[in-house]
Amino acid sequence: MTVVPTNPPPTGDLPLLLLAAAAEVNHAVQAGVIAAGFTDIRPAHGFAFARMAPDGATVGEIAEHLGVTKQAASQLVEDLVTKGYADRKPHPADARARLITLTERGWACTRAADAALAEFTQRWGETLGPAALGQVRQALARVVTPGRVRPSW
Repeated sequence: MTVVPTNPPPTGDLPLLLLAAAAEVNHAVQAGVIAAGFTDIRPAHGFAFARMAPDGATVGEIAEHLGVTKQAASQLVEDLVTKGYADRKPHPADARARLITLTERGWACTRAADAALAEFTQRWGETLGPAALGQVRQALARVVTPGRVRPSW
């Protein structure tokens, strides 16, 4: 019996596969919030929501989280306030600052995004199987630095 050596899969495409996976996650969340009726939200809004939850954030904190200027964050916040997703409140510790918090509409959109993420994870689990999905998660957790996730635009 002759044993034929198998070549390991190429690793050069790993970054592209990871970027494609991230794009699929982004698309699944966007489709989920649109299906839930939040048709006026962009992915960048969701990244800001993540910083505002659960206790709110200043415009400066949102800017730092997103990796944008304070002016860009101010415009994004103004858009969210106008659309009813966020409120400006007095900051409890800094009289000069305003705290940007999610409204009930913002929380409802966040719940729709969470449901879309759960559905996405379930689909991957059905495709890969629970053991392989757990291995993917554990492997990524070993090499990815946890922390904020910024929009890629």
